[in-house]
Amino acid sequence: MKKIAIIGCGGAGKSVLSITLGNLLSLPVHHLDCLFWKPGWIPSKHDEFTTKQQDILVSDKWVMDGNYGKTMDLRLENADTIIFLDLPTMVCLTSVTKRYFKYRNTTRPDMTEGNSEQLSLEFLNYVWTFRRLRRPLVMKKLKVIGKSRKIIILKTRSEVQDFLSTISIL
Repeated sequence: MKKIAIIGCGGAGKSVLSITLGNLLSLPVHHLDCLFWKPGWIPSKHDEFTTKQQDILVSDKWVMDGNYGKTMDLRLENADTIIFLDLPTMVCLTSVTKRYFKYRNTTRPDMTEGNSEQLSLEFLNYVWTFRRLRRPLVMKKLKVIGKSRKIIILKTRSEVQDFLSTISIL
């Protein structure tokens, strides 16, 4: 596990897991939200965002968290391990709500400086519909690429903790 892609619904815990794995395995951590969003919530152009990822993916060690479907294949193809946080919708909705109140009017550690936490209806809808609309696409990708990569699917917070405890034993 030297090139790890972490994917999952908003609020599933991708950034927390990536930071924890980075610390446990001494791997550099890259949050896609930091690569995509410029200060003031200005999005990167597609080519620029892709290039930023490619610059990281050529290195021999990394943890990268986030979805960004248009560039997901790029990360999955370069990862040796893919972790899909497949948590229930209500767990994710609860997490994004708690996160909003914890970080409102401030910038999260996994976000570009100057982008204070927001909770829009659009994002809530994304979380609400992820399992129904996006999860089938993710599962299809994992089925195809899983023949040549290690795929780990974690469905509960407890499974995440159990997984981390196996890493810390190594």
